[in-house]
Amino acid sequence: MAFPPEFLDELRNRVTTSEVVGKRVKLVKKGREHSGLCPFHNEKTPSFTVNDDKGFYHCFGCGAHGSAIDFVMNTEGLSFPETVERLAGLAGLQVPQERPEDRQRAEKRAGLIDVLEAACLWFEEQLRTEAGKEARDYLAGRGLAPETVKAFRLGFAPRQRGVLAKALRARGITVDQLIEAGLVKRAEDGERGGDSGEALGNEGGLRDYFFHRVIFPITDRRGRVIAFGGRTLGDSKAKYLNSPDTPLFHKGRVLYNLARARKAAHDTGELLVTEGYMDVIALAEGGFPAAVAPLGTALTEDQIEELWRLAAEPTLCFDGDAAGQRAAFRAAQRALPLLKPGKSLLFALLPPGEDPDSLLRSQGPQAVRAMLDAAQPLADVIWRKATEGRAADTPERRAAIRADLRAEVRNIRDPELREDYRQEMERRFEAVFGYGGQARGQAGQGRAAAGAQAKRFGGRSGGRFAGKGRRWGPIDPLEGLPAKQRRPGDMLRLERPEQLLLATLINHNSLLIEFVEDLAGVDFISADLNALRQALIDCVARHAELDSEGVKCHLSSQGYSGLLATLLTPEVYVHGRFARPDASAEVARQSVLHILGVLRDRQSGQLRAEEARALAADMTAEQLQRVQARQRLLSEENGRKVDLDRFEAMLQTSSNKADS
Repeated sequence: MAFPPEFLDELRNRVTTSEVVGKRVKLVKKGREHSGLCPFHNEKTPSFTVNDDKGFYHCFGCGAHGSAIDFVMNTEGLSFPETVERLAGLAGLQVPQERPEDRQRAEKRAGLIDVLEAACLWFEEQLRTEAGKEARDYLAGRGLAPETVKAFRLGFAPRQRGVLAKALRARGITVDQLIEAGLVKRAEDGERGGDSGEALGNEGGLRDYFFHRVIFPITDRRGRVIAFGGRTLGDSKAKYLNSPDTPLFHKGRVLYNLARARKAAHDTGELLVTEGYMDVIALAEGGFPAAVAPLGTALTEDQIEELWRLAAEPTLCFDGDAAGQRAAFRAAQRALPLLKPGKSLLFALLPPGEDPDSLLRSQGPQAVRAMLDAAQPLADVIWRKATEGRAADTPERRAAIRADLRAEVRNIRDPELREDYRQEMERRFEAVFGYGGQARGQAGQGRAAAGAQAKRFGGRSGGRFAGKGRRWGPIDPLEGLPAKQRRPGDMLRLERPEQLLLATLINHNSLLIEFVEDLAGVDFISADLNALRQALIDCVARHAELDSEGVKCHLSSQGYSGLLATLLTPEVYVHGRFARPDASAEVARQSVLHILGVLRDRQSGQLRAEEARALAADMTAEQLQRVQARQRLLSEENGRKVDLDRFEAMLQTSSNKADS
C-alpha cells in the first residue's frame, strides 16, 4: 500500500524517534541526544544513540541505523503498512485509504514543486537584469550583502504583466498549474488594479499574483520552494504579500527560513522567532542564523509545535511597545494548552521603535545578544498579563488578580505541569501581597505561613546573630521591606547569582579547584543551594581527582540529583551562558570572580545590618568592642579610616527606633 507523502511527512513530524525507541530501550538523555543499550546486539556499554532533531537512531557498535518506522519494523517484524498504522495510532492520525486520486494528488504535488522551483529561478534571474536594479538598490539599502541575497535566493517580480506566465508556459507548464501553484489567478468580473490589473497576454481573465515586488522564496522543512512572499516596491496597499494557500502551502503551518535554521538551532540550542523576512535575514547576517518568522499572522498551534521540534525553548522577539506586549500575551496564551515538560517559550522585548534588523544596524550584534540574554520565561509573561497596571489595594481587587491567574493556569493540559504552574503563581502572589491563599482567616495559620516564608527566604531557621554563642548565617535580605513593595521574582533574582556560580564551577572543574576556598567563604540565601555548596566543598576536599562528570556523579550519590537536574539546565544557562560546559574557560573565570564579589558585598551588607539590629536591641560593651574591632580591620584592609562616629550614630538611631 502506498501512502501519500504529505501523510508520511506529518507522521514523522508528530512521532519522535526517542518516544518510539524508548518503549523498548531504556534511554538516558545526554545533551540533545538519548543513549542506551543497543537492542540489535548484546552490549554492556551503551553505544546506541537516538537523535530526535535529525530523526534517526544509530548504533556505533553494530551499525544499526534508521528512523522510527525502521525501528518498529526491525524490532517487531511488522511490514511497512503495519508499522505506519501502528505509529499513526500513536500519533492520533487516521491512515488514509489508498485511492487512485491519492496517487494522482501525489503526482500533482511533485509537479507543483517543479513549477515553483522554475518560478524561483526565474525570479532570481529577473533580479540580475536591468529592470531589477530598483530591487537590488532596495536590498543594498537594507544592508544586505550580495552573498546573503544569493543564499536566501531573493528575486524580483517585474512591473511587466504576464512575463512570468509566458516564460513558464514556454517550458511546458500549463495555466492550471500556474493557478494551482499560486503564481497567477483568475480575475473576478470587473476586477482591475491591485498588483496586476491587466490581463495576461492571450490568456484573458488571468492576473499576476506578484507584481513589482522583491520576492522571498518560502521553503518546507526539506528546503523545497513551496510558496513566495513579496515586498512591494510601489504604492500597493499590501506592503507584504504571501502566496495563497495551495496543496503545498498553508501559511499557518509554515515558518520562514525553517530549513536553514534547523542545523543552526541543533548546533546552538537557540532558536529566535521574529516578525518578518527582513528580520530573519538581518539576524543571519549578524551572526544569528537560527531565526524563523511566521508568515504575517500570529503564531499558530502548528507553528509552536514546529518550533519545539527545533529547540526546547525558542525565544520570541517582540517590539517593546504596547502592541508588542499584546502580541507577547497572545502568544503566551496560545502556548499554554500545548506546554509539556521541558517545552516552553522565552520572550525578548526590544527597545520601543526597534526591530531586530534596526537594532543590529544601530547597535550591533552585542545589543541583540543582551536582549536575548534578558529574555523572560513564559511564567513571567503570564504573571505580568494578570498583574501589570492593575490596582491591588483591596481584597476584592487582589482576589480578581488571583482568579485571573488561576484561569490562565487551568488552560495547561498537562496535569503535572498545570500543578507546578499553580504553585508558582500562588508563591508569587504570596511574595507580592504578603499572604497566601491557604494562610488567611486564622491567626495561627497566618503565623505558620509567615514562618514558612521566612524559612524559605532565609535559608535556615535560627541562623541569625542573637547574642553570645550564636552564629552568623543566611538571613532574609527582603526583611523589613513591606510586602506591597516586593516585586515578583525578587528572591529568584537574589538566588540567580548563586545558581550561576554553582553551575559554572560544576561544569568547569579547573575553576572549582581554583576557587574552592573562595566558595567556602560565602554563604547562600537559598537553603538548598547552600547545602549543595557545602557538599561541593566536601567533594573537592575528599575527591580532588574527580573531573566534572565525576563531581556530578558524587553529588548525585549524596542525594542532590534532583537539584542538579534543575541547576544544570537551559533555564539557568539562559541567564549566564558562561555557565555552560562549552563556554570559554576565561569568560567563565572572569564571571566567577564577578559573582564572588557580588556575593561578598551582599553578605557583608547583610551582616552589618543584622549586627546593628542586634546591638540596638541589646547593646553590651562586649558587642560594641567586637564591632569596633571589625570596623578597624575593614579600615586596614581598605586603606582608609572608618568613621566610628557615624557608625555609632547609626546604632543610636536604630536603638531609638527599637525603643519607640
